[in-house]
Amino acid sequence: MEATGNSDAIANLLIPLVARVVVSNPSKTRVIAEAKVKTDKVDARILAQLLAADFLPPVWLPDERIRRLRRQVTRRAHLVRQRTRVKNQVHAILARNLAPTPPVSDLFGKTGRHWLSRQVLPADERASVQALLRQMDFHGDELAIVDRELAVEAFADPMVTRLMTIPGIDAIAAISIVAAVGDFTRFTDADKLVAYVGLNPKVRQSGNSAPVHGRISKAGRAHVRGVLVEAAWSASHAPGPLRAFYQRVKARRGFQTAIVATARKMTTLAWHLVTKEQNYAFARPGLTAHKRRKLELTAGAPSRRGNFRIPGAAYNDKQRRAAETAVAEQAEHAYEVFVAHWQPHNPAKTRAAT
Repeated sequence: MEATGNSDAIANLLIPLVARVVVSNPSKTRVIAEAKVKTDKVDARILAQLLAADFLPPVWLPDERIRRLRRQVTRRAHLVRQRTRVKNQVHAILARNLAPTPPVSDLFGKTGRHWLSRQVLPADERASVQALLRQMDFHGDELAIVDRELAVEAFADPMVTRLMTIPGIDAIAAISIVAAVGDFTRFTDADKLVAYVGLNPKVRQSGNSAPVHGRISKAGRAHVRGVLVEAAWSASHAPGPLRAFYQRVKARRGFQTAIVATARKMTTLAWHLVTKEQNYAFARPGLTAHKRRKLELTAGAPSRRGNFRIPGAAYNDKQRRAAETAVAEQAEHAYEVFVAHWQPHNPAKTRAAT
């Protein structure tokens, strides 16, 4: 059968009853979409013929845990979008009533809300703002519940811990990647994982002409691709080889191409770390422990303020943090020196034998 919104549930019902269940990728089964006669019986017959000829592109079926993680990650993304929409509506109300620029960075924090309550607005606009703030509080409470559920799930996952050693990837981003990919070992190399998340460029070639590389394919799950791009933005500002890579590509191709290239680099790095069971070689120990401690607190661990012996407290020590930053900057400089001479050279010409 073809992959649809409820194909996983149907596959679970059929697995105990048949020898094998194959879910096909509809975007690659073009023979059905281009058929002039399209009915359920015709589609089923064509699918059976393609499967018998081994021409049917199958879709990987995740286990129940990965399905649950995907549902939770999707729910969290929906809550974030809803909360962002509510915030934009509040800003729109202030803009059309010529309100001044807020003096704080977070308009919806304690200080920002106090400033918002003192603005002169029409009665109906004031009621709309109050209603929108109640909606935002509701979405915030629901988001906190989902974050705690994801944190509990991520706390015991070693793949999440390894991915968190990469700069720019926190617990939510790591578990979003794990939920989208599932089993990393099903990809024989990192390029296949890059193609799975849609960060590989399209290639067009005809005959003996040179291949033409276009934009990225944007195949697969758009959410994990967006998570990787956001992580690349954070990594481009953190000291280390990833920032040097971003700056090198940015100088030649611009910042947009550089961010996508950095996201692709981080995807390749994630495949190597998970499949080889290694942590990132240039990770900052204090920052990684800080991420781990933040994950513990989100999962419900008790807060122990003032205890400098707990993991993650070293990140708050400015001297230790400066020392780790210096090591990361040294690794960044080493990468810059290493790739400084990566320039294309013409092959050496040899004299013809006389």
